[in-house]
Amino acid sequence: MTDDVGVGPWPGGPDAWPDDPRLDPELLAHGDRRNVVDRYRYWRLEAIVADLDTRRHPLHVAIENLGHDFNIGSVVRTANAFAVAAVHIVGRRRWNRRGAMVTDRYQHLHHHPDVASLAAWAQEAGLPVIGIDNVPGSVPIEHRPLPERAVMLFGQESGGLSAEARAACTEILHITQYGSTRSLNVGAAAAVAMHAWVLQHGRPGPADPGHDTI
Repeated sequence: MTDDVGVGPWPGGPDAWPDDPRLDPELLAHGDRRNVVDRYRYWRLEAIVADLDTRRHPLHVAIENLGHDFNIGSVVRTANAFAVAAVHIVGRRRWNRRGAMVTDRYQHLHHHPDVASLAAWAQEAGLPVIGIDNVPGSVPIEHRPLPERAVMLFGQESGGLSAEARAACTEILHITQYGSTRSLNVGAAAAVAMHAWVLQHGRPGPADPGHDTI
């Protein structure tokens, strides 16, 4: 990451540092080049997570990880952007984190060995599981009322939702397409679906994220 991204050391040296326990002395001393919004510049990782926890949305996102899908990182990054409650990895525990661009450090992540485990967790939490896939019987997500508290479940890049995942869903929605391709990249589909939810239930963002640096 280049030096023109983010901010440099706090001007004036240690004697000029703000008295704020949220701030990280290392970042104050050397600068903050992380991929975070300006209001979190110089903040400790734990302080950022704690602040996000005060305003996360009640939406959960789950994705099947049957073949080490590289798109999971993109889903996690988008989930962080929309401040979802948590991302649930279903299947293999290990996943390719490159696409997350380090946002997984700020996002709550949970692992479920299989769909049955996810479904049991969702039932106990009182959350409907909504599948997102372009399959026979699915209905358009556009203009459809979405529950405020829910789990959106996505399948693998190549095959979409597994049969077990489809059976666990209370309903399956699809994103209407108008071109020649049969399906969207799962990372793109997750972004569209999460934004559809945010349009209905999203809370106002920080008052001035571009100028509140501490």
